[in-house]
Amino acid sequence: MIIGFLNQKGGVGKTTLATHLAGIWGEAGNKVAVIDADPQGSALDWAQMRSQVGLTRMFGVMGLARDVLHQEVPEIAASHDHVIIDGPPRVTALARATVQAADLVLIPIQPSPYDIWASEEIVTLIKEARIFKPKLRAAFVVNRCISGTVIGRDIRDALTGEIPVMKTTI
Repeated sequence: MIIGFLNQKGGVGKTTLATHLAGIWGEAGNKVAVIDADPQGSALDWAQMRSQVGLTRMFGVMGLARDVLHQEVPEIAASHDHVIIDGPPRVTALARATVQAADLVLIPIQPSPYDIWASEEIVTLIKEARIFKPKLRAAFVVNRCISGTVIGRDIRDALTGEIPVMKTTI
């Protein structure tokens, strides 16, 4: 399975969720690759820091912030159980390539009006991609939610539409 983490807005937790999911699958014995397609390179930095302090490597991380990502990912996926793409923080050709490569796009979103508004471009991108890739799946992941707040409680109602919201809130 190829999962892309995307959102128009930076700081929503794409890298954190991508590396944690990879870690869970890696600990379970799956062969996992994380592709850092964010020009900022946070997943690569994270992997390097783990290596420097001698922590066990549970999965591979490689930088591939190129618009031809979708052409290269199938070869990587052929030798892995799961490939996770940590996407860029804007709708660009690189984000489009991530969508083209993915079986599932997860959209991390924080419960804030700005995050909801900023996600519209990713939702549009996914709708457009489904014209050519009708089996493309997508879901919102509510991340960094402060329980007991009004916006935290109401975020699910604000995200109505074609893209479902995952049941688990982080």
